[in-house]
Amino acid sequence: MTYGAIDLHTRYSQIRIVDAEGRVVRDQKIRTTAEQLVAAFAGHGPMRILVESSTESEWVAQALEAAGHTVIVADPNYAPMYGEVRRKVKTDRRDVAALAEANRRGWYRAVHRVSAAQRGRRQVLRSRRQLVQMRSGTISLIRTLLRQNGYRLPRCSAAAVPDRVAALVIPGAMQTTLAPLMRVVRLVSEEIATLDRDLAAAATSDPIVRRLMTVPGVGPVVALTFRAFVDEVRRFTTAAQVSAAIGLVPREDSSAERRHRGHITKAGPRELRSLLVQAAWVCWRRAKMSGTLKAWTEHLAARRGRRIAVVALARRLSRILYALWRDETEFRAATLAA
Repeated sequence: MTYGAIDLHTRYSQIRIVDAEGRVVRDQKIRTTAEQLVAAFAGHGPMRILVESSTESEWVAQALEAAGHTVIVADPNYAPMYGEVRRKVKTDRRDVAALAEANRRGWYRAVHRVSAAQRGRRQVLRSRRQLVQMRSGTISLIRTLLRQNGYRLPRCSAAAVPDRVAALVIPGAMQTTLAPLMRVVRLVSEEIATLDRDLAAAATSDPIVRRLMTVPGVGPVVALTFRAFVDEVRRFTTAAQVSAAIGLVPREDSSAERRHRGHITKAGPRELRSLLVQAAWVCWRRAKMSGTLKAWTEHLAARRGRRIAVVALARRLSRILYALWRDETEFRAATLAA
């Protein structure tokens, strides 16, 4: 059997093919295109090919799988894959040689490959996030420009900013300066509203997302983001693993009788982590929140502070969402309070 490896880059990639004894069959640099990659591994029969997880790894894997190969998308943070704890000399050829050897010996840890449906959903959510950030940045600039000229923009929703600015009595030169920014806010707000309608419809049509939305504070965007991240609930065996994958568990440096826990790890998707923290704030203030959960959160807030309490609640929400999905049930505050 032959084994392949790719040190993947945007423009050019290093590929390597070895036989069952580790002898090099092919080692070259090629352009990173589907045609070049398929041609590079052609003529040696179906083989197992190892590629590190990256932005472009999925389309590369699909192109090679369509050509009859088995592709492993591996975790680049798995140190044993490189055979050394520290690589003092790092080149593409050395990297691909290490990947090929790891492939031959099985020294790799495969990552979960997201389904096509949830990969597309992630892209839509990422587009929405970018639009929200654009709008927030533009509104921040508008407020700054107004303050520099002695004006204050009252607190309001992002979509209402253009109308609030139009109601201000400001000089013509200032109006001219703000006009293009107002158009940006209006246009981006319309696009966000369109995406939100589409996401709301998608959430309604997905039974898993509907169950997740029964949790107080969890709306369509939070539920869809969680759904897209987890993708396949059975890939996690415990709720704690989900919290760890999102980065909501504390760092720990413990040994023997000494135990030290610090801030959360912040591993995994930052956007989902942020959304869960926002959901935790909303959940905390909801009347229908479980009495037991509310009492636990308020007790922790009194002892450790509100910020630590809300992060801890976000961690619990991630575990509740996982449990609802795994058990195919809905959130019931009375059950938790019992």
